[in-house]
Amino acid sequence: MNLVAQGPQLGPDEVFELARLAGCSSFAEIASHAFRFSCTHVKPDVAAWCDERRIDHAWMAEGRRFADLRLVGMDMDSTLITIECIDELGDLAGKKPEIARITEEAMRGEIDYPASLRKRVALLAGLEETALSRVYEERLRLTSGAERLIDACKASGVKLLLVSGGFTFFTERIKARLGFDYTISNTLEIRDGRLTGKVLGDIVDAGAKARKFAAVTKELGAEKPQTVAIGDGANDLKMMAEAGLSVAFHAKPVVRAQASCALNWSGLDAVVNLFE
Repeated sequence: MNLVAQGPQLGPDEVFELARLAGCSSFAEIASHAFRFSCTHVKPDVAAWCDERRIDHAWMAEGRRFADLRLVGMDMDSTLITIECIDELGDLAGKKPEIARITEEAMRGEIDYPASLRKRVALLAGLEETALSRVYEERLRLTSGAERLIDACKASGVKLLLVSGGFTFFTERIKARLGFDYTISNTLEIRDGRLTGKVLGDIVDAGAKARKFAAVTKELGAEKPQTVAIGDGANDLKMMAEAGLSVAFHAKPVVRAQASCALNWSGLDAVVNLFE
């Protein structure tokens, strides 16, 4: 059994103390502020110790290699990118507080996602189409470590899936920019250069994300252990349940509680460090 610990707060003192606490026979540095410990079995005390020190940790079976993966699927807003696009559109419409409040409730799983999306999009009615470009060009930023994770996937032939309850305007541009293989998201209705406040077609909700992940897995002929899903909100949970490894990334408590492991303080490249 391997214990992988990582994060900006992990220094030499913490490494030696963690090795003692976990009863590990040896450890090795695998990246900056990231170590793999060889342990005989899981020690429950490690979780609280790491949380107190803002250190991410995960118990991983030996022999799980990144190069053996076939698919990595990830959410877009607040996972691959640092913003919630709909909140930023709301800001340009002068309605960010109302929209952000509904977004938070949806991500915590407190309200139905399709209903919450329709409610938020309705608040954007009348917003000029150019606002989409403004958000993409002026506000959208990749999460720390995103490019290293994507490069690692491409180097190992791992396919990339971007799933989003957000909008195709953003997912298609990111797909082209970063080289994702598959995407799924919602399409905003636009008439006469303005948002109508409606979404075209069926809403991409938790079930749709999970079905897309499962369909791509089947298309690739991959086994469940060869897949990873990364998300932060309640509407990612069904997709994450389809994966061999589910990673809660800077996620809500309900997501952290159900994921294989959580990354609360590291960047997305920390996913690569979980594997040998």
